[in-house]
Amino acid sequence: MGALDRIEEIIAYVEAAKAVPMSRACKVDRAELIAMLEELQSELPGDIRRAEAMLQERDKIIEAGEREAERIITEGESEHARLVSRHEVTVSAEHEGNRIINEARGEAQRLRDEVDEYVDTTLANFEQFLQRALSGVERGRDKMHTLREIGTFAPQQEEHEDEKPLPQI
Repeated sequence: MGALDRIEEIIAYVEAAKAVPMSRACKVDRAELIAMLEELQSELPGDIRRAEAMLQERDKIIEAGEREAERIITEGESEHARLVSRHEVTVSAEHEGNRIINEARGEAQRLRDEVDEYVDTTLANFEQFLQRALSGVERGRDKMHTLREIGTFAPQQEEHEDEKPLPQI
């Protein structure tokens, strides 16, 4: 179960909690809610490690793209030098070499752009996930604090639940 699922489970738990009469507050088992929040808290570092791994993977992809671009450029320049050395095809060779170099540079830029777009999308998705997770945790904590404040009066109310209220005169 992922962190988002845990958050939704906590929200559903709080939403399903028994309402306190004449109040917006509800009763929840504090230990159970804390256990659920602690499980969520233990999962978040794993998600963060996965994000860091994605960043490292992005760096490896960029490095590989740059190495490939350099290889293509070097190959293009070698091909260019070889073709230029022939006198009867000098002009043609210069044009072909420049074309290869430009293609290599264009391909290298395309690879960089694709990697940047992939990483940006992945990081944006992870940012949204973290924002939802933090929002859910914040709502859960707010509800827990509200319940804690209300909970100090709950035992007194529970002790007298079986008793009927005194008639008002």
